[in-house]
Parts: sequence; structure tokens; C-alpha cells
Amino acid sequence: MTASIVIVTNPFEPVTSRSVHAVEAGITVGALLLDCGIAEDCWPDGPEILIGGMAVPVGIYAVRAIGDGEVVTVIRWPQGGGGGGGGGGKNPMRIVLTIAVMVAAIYLGPMAAVAMGYTATGTAAAMATAGIAMVGSVLINTVIPAPKPSMPSLNWGGSGSAPAPSPTYSIQAQGNQGRLGQPIPVIYGRHLIYPDLASEPYQDYVGGEQYLYQLHVIGQGEYAVEQIRIEDTPISSFEEVQTEIVPPGSPVTLFEPDVVTAAEIAGQELVAPNLVASGDDGFIGPFTANPVDTTAGALGIDVVMPRGLYYANDGGSLDSRTVQWQVEARAIDADGAAVAGWSVLATESHSAANNTAIRLSFRYAVSPGRYEVRLKRLDTKDTAERAGHEIRWGALRAYLTGQPDFGAITLLAVKMRATDNLSQRSSRMINVIATRKLPVWSAAGGWSAPQPTRSIAWAFADACKADYGAKLADARIDLKTLATLDAVWAARGDSFDAVFDTSMTVWEALTRIARCGRAVPIQQGGIVRIIRDAPQTMPVAMFGPRNIVKGSFKIKYVMPGDDTADAVTVEYFSSRTWKPDETTAKLPDSQGDNPAKVNLFGCTAKDHAQREGLYIAANNRYRRRLVTFRTELEGMIPTYGDLVAITHDMPRWGQGGEVIGHQGDVLALSEPVEWTEGATHYLALRRRDGSLAGPFRVQAVPGDATLVRVLDPLTVTPYVGGSEERTYFSFGPGQAWAQSARVLAIRPRAEQVEIVAVAEDSRVHVN
Repeated sequence: MTASIVIVTNPFEPVTSRSVHAVEAGITVGALLLDCGIAEDCWPDGPEILIGGMAVPVGIYAVRAIGDGEVVTVIRWPQGGGGGGGGGGKNPMRIVLTIAVMVAAIYLGPMAAVAMGYTATGTAAAMATAGIAMVGSVLINTVIPAPKPSMPSLNWGGSGSAPAPSPTYSIQAQGNQGRLGQPIPVIYGRHLIYPDLASEPYQDYVGGEQYLYQLHVIGQGEYAVEQIRIEDTPISSFEEVQTEIVPPGSPVTLFEPDVVTAAEIAGQELVAPNLVASGDDGFIGPFTANPVDTTAGALGIDVVMPRGLYYANDGGSLDSRTVQWQVEARAIDADGAAVAGWSVLATESHSAANNTAIRLSFRYAVSPGRYEVRLKRLDTKDTAERAGHEIRWGALRAYLTGQPDFGAITLLAVKMRATDNLSQRSSRMINVIATRKLPVWSAAGGWSAPQPTRSIAWAFADACKADYGAKLADARIDLKTLATLDAVWAARGDSFDAVFDTSMTVWEALTRIARCGRAVPIQQGGIVRIIRDAPQTMPVAMFGPRNIVKGSFKIKYVMPGDDTADAVTVEYFSSRTWKPDETTAKLPDSQGDNPAKVNLFGCTAKDHAQREGLYIAANNRYRRRLVTFRTELEGMIPTYGDLVAITHDMPRWGQGGEVIGHQGDVLALSEPVEWTEGATHYLALRRRDGSLAGPFRVQAVPGDATLVRVLDPLTVTPYVGGSEERTYFSFGPGQAWAQSARVLAIRPRAEQVEIVAVAEDSRVHVN
């Protein structure tokens, strides 16, 4: 003897804030409230109590007993206006929220949401609708749309101008490059990335050795770096390479990161006084050291003696030669006009008896500002054929003051010494294997500190919350569902490992993340939710001839043809090779001769790809009956992806009608029912709140086809009066008492609601 208590704590979120409990029948409403900790003097301003959809007056709370099988709804309304609650005054807030709840229940399919700019320079708006997606060789996808077909570079379209090829997913574009105007990469899970250059690399010479300095962007946020490599070789194999991981907000200490190299310097020779043309002052330059709106705190130059310094004497040995030069600089303004006179930074000289190239770097501190620099040779050049006495200006650098603000990104600083072990190509093939650190949410503890994770749920939450994502508050994200699904995905071994390095909308990013977990994002009542296609056993609502609008019931059978796919080839990015790979999934009785090809972005494991391929193949075969019908406002009870029971005589999906009489365990039905010999028959009843009771085992009453005897205890008392709708029933043998279907769309149609659903089949959920 039990009753059901439905508690709605937040009318703005009637689905997620709803909880269902069982209580002993016979308890009074007042006793129930006292058990919930609501004192008697709080009843007038407390929650509203509905039994069977009818409000219970506050004055009878103490005596109104809850009967067996009754459904009690407890709704806590925000107070406003008049007396509110049970005090008799009007509550305008209650009326407004009632309308808001109805509007929140209306949903136009899984993609009906405003798209938000994700790793892009602007915000794009787009609307999409649910339907049947067809890719490759005619692949039918209903509840969860299939991944998009592959493109040549695994780079699907973005917003605005065409995006640059991904340096991670495009084999032809792999390498370190400066991608001006492109998004800063966002990595989720564990992945390999060829990091972009955060600034222009530069080089100098120390003790005759050439050093190359490169600063790379690993990605937005924090990361646990597992390995740094040059192509396929760990960087630890190169003794001449030093690296530093720079977390967000930390300074680069391995070298100065903000250095500008003047492009105008191209090895100009410093002309000696004995060779200077008449009227020439002998200076090379001036050349601007740093751009407008930058401040240099030091200047650096490189000089090169390409033939060395020597004189080959008659004895076959080398005599030394010396070269001298002068470095001058002056401050300039944004227009390039001088704001001070020339000052001598240094007068340098170098002697050697060496016939190999000599390269030297010099650095000079200056007052912060913008500068131009010029050089002049001071000594006389030995022009003999036996002499190497030439000097050229190799480079001009400006070391800018302070550290640049890179924002909340992780950097990789690399310092390389030029040796035979490194080539120019390999120096631009640095890659990193890293795992993203993200906060993890729990109902008990809230958000944790960032930790390495490959979770689909927390990647989804980050895309919703982050500044490079939708910038949503926690209240606008269905965190409880994400926490529940995180446990499901962890048990299955499903993860999301991907690099977002091209422009796209937030909704496209959320769709890709969710799809890797066999889910889809929806926006409902201003809250971003995620729905996973999982097996469901209990329908949330029942629809039959009595609550389906006459003439609105339609079934579309999507028939297979010669071009229908009989297998699915799933492309994924393998974590074994860090290259694109694929696997073909087919059902046991399929030939697999005509596979459809899809790309599962974020999947890096073959077994994960195989599971999703089998799911798509099963969905393609078994979900081919689309049902459309209209009903009244009870059509707002289910939401996208919910399981509903449909009874209709046109496709012979059970038999339905009303209960017109009830005496003991015998029910009188409005329609005669047909019995199948040798089968066990079941009858399901619709509760007053639209949910399903049963099904219950029944047997025929001899002599009257409109009577059935219920063999199982009834958990609901059928209403057979005339002041409201009678209790509806569905009847049939075995599982044929109704057809289970998954809701695809709910559309308002004036005072009616149109529901689109697909007939469910448990074989879809085998994998």
C-alpha cells in the first residue's frame, strides 16, 4: 500500500529538480509535511500540494489522507504579490512561472540552441533542427546524429573565413608555425600537439656556438606534459636542447621571450674607410630596431666574418688580422623621427688567425624606448687575395622590456644549440604529448582544483564555462547530469581526446564533445543539458487513441535500398601512432560490402571507435519507423530522448481506450479487446500526471470482451467518473501492449503539441 510523492523544488527546472519517492498509503498531507521538516505554522506560505492534479486546500492538510496509488505533487513556488501559498491571495509570480515552465518544456530538437562563439574572433548565431541525418552511403541516424563524414584534413568548417589547416590533424601541415589570426588551441584529454609559435624565434651566438630560441603555445589552460619530442624521438635524446614548461601566469626564465629581429638586416658588408666612396660617411643603416608601440630595454647585433680573419703568409701558416667597428643608436618616435642625437653604444674589435667563418653577438643596454641603429667599420681592409678581412652585419635585435601577458595559456620554451644532430626542419618539428588539467565537479564538494582528466563530462563543462567558450555560469549548466554521465563513461572506457585549433561555434564544439560519448547537447529553459542515448525501461508518458488528436497520427517507414549502408567505417586519430586510423564495424549478419564512413572526432582508441560504429550500424538498421502525432498540453511532459509508450490500432501497436468501470480486480473497458491464444496479456494505465502505471497481467472475463481481471496489485485507482478525463489503458499480448518510442522533437501547435518520435529497439543498445 504505497503512494508516489513527486517533489519539484525549482519550477524553473521542472525536470532536473524533480524527485520521486514512495510513501506508505494512509499518511495525511500534514504528516507528510511534518516529516519533511515543514512546521504547521509554515503551511500557508509553504509548497503547493496537488493530488491527482487537483490542489489540496491548506485547511484540510491535517485530515486529507493519501490513498493507495495516488500521486502527490509538491511544488515550491517563489512568493510574490498577494498572500501567496495557501493564504488565498493571488501570487503573480506563480502565474508567470507556470507559463515559464510550460515554455521551458517546449523543445525543438537536439540542435535548437543559439550557437556561441568558440575559439573564434566573434560570435555566430545558428539554429538547427532535429531530423534524419544521412551521410556516406545513406546512413539513417535519429536520436543521436552520426559524426560528420571525414574531410581531407580532418578540419570541418568554421565561421567566417576559411580556417588554416590544423598543424595536428593535417599531415601536410604538421610542424611548428606562427598561425596569425588563428585560435589559440584548446586541448581536452590526452593528445599530441605540434604547438604553435607564440613569438618569432630568434638566434644569437655564444662562444662561437649558434643558439636558437623558440617559444611555443601548448594551449589554453593547464596541462600535465607527458613527453616532449622532435618528430618521433624524445627530446631527452638531444643533449643540445633545453626546455621549460611555463604554466599560466608564470614568467619564462629560460631566455627572454619578447625579442624582435629586424628583417632589413641581410648580411650587409661594413665598408672599410679605404674603400668608402667619396662623400659617403661609411655608416651602414640606420635601421629601425623595434616596431611602433614597443619599448626596447636592450639592443643586440650580430656580426659575421664569412671568410674568417687571417693572412696566408709565404710559409703556409696564417697570420692574424684585426677588424674594428662602431655601433651607434638614437631614439626615435612613432613616426620614425629622431628625438635624440646619435650615441656610441660601443667600439668593438676582434682579432683572429682563422680561415673559417666567425660569428659574434653583442648586447647593449639602453634606456627604454624605440631606437634605430647604424654600424661603421673603423679599420683599413686588407684587400690582398691571401687575406680574409671582411665583416658583415648579420642581425639586429631589440629586447623588449617586461614579459608579455600571454593570458591563461601554457607555454613551452625551447633553447637549441646548433649541432650536426639538429637540422633546420627538425627544429620546427617539436611536438608534445600532454593531458589537459580541468576542474572536476561533485555534488558534495563542488569544483576541485584542476587535475589531469580525459573526461567527456568535464570537457563539456569547460567548453560551457571558459572565456574561450560560452562563458556560462554554473547555474546554466546541468552539472548533476554531467556528474552522473561521467561515471557511466568512465565505466565504459569512453574519453574525449582532441585538439580544437580552428574556429567554430560553441554549439559545434559541444556537439563534437557530446557525440564522443553517444550524447547530444540541448538547450532547455536557458540551461545547457546533455542527453545520452542509453537504454530506458520505463516510459515517462503514454499516448493512445484517447489522447492522440484524430487524424494526426502518421508513421514514416524509412525503407532500405541498394545504397543503404550495411556497415560503418569509423575514422579516428589513433593514440598508438598519433596518425589517422579507421576501423569498420558491422552487425553479425551483415556482409559489410557497402560501409558508410564517419569521423569520430575526439576518439583515439580502436575499441571506442568499434563500439560507436556498432551502435551507429544498429541504429541505422533498427530505428527506421518515425512516428508523428499531436496531443494536448500533456505532450510537454516528456523531453528530448525520453521513452514514451504509444498505443494505436493503425499499426496494431496494442489496443487502447478508457476505463469506464472498476470493481475490485475487474475493470470495464470502453472498447472490446482481442485475446491471443496461449499468450500472457498485459494492461497499462495512465496516471493523472500523464505517467505510466503498470503494465499489469490481466486475464479475460468469460462472456464479455470489455471486461478484464487484473492479476497484479493495482498501484493506481482508475478514475471512471465524468468530471474529468477517465483513465486511459493500453492492452496487448506480451510486449505488444504498446510500442516504445524515443522522443525526437516536441513542437507547439496552437493549443496542441506535436511530437516526433522513433520506434525504439533494444538491440540498438547492445554495445
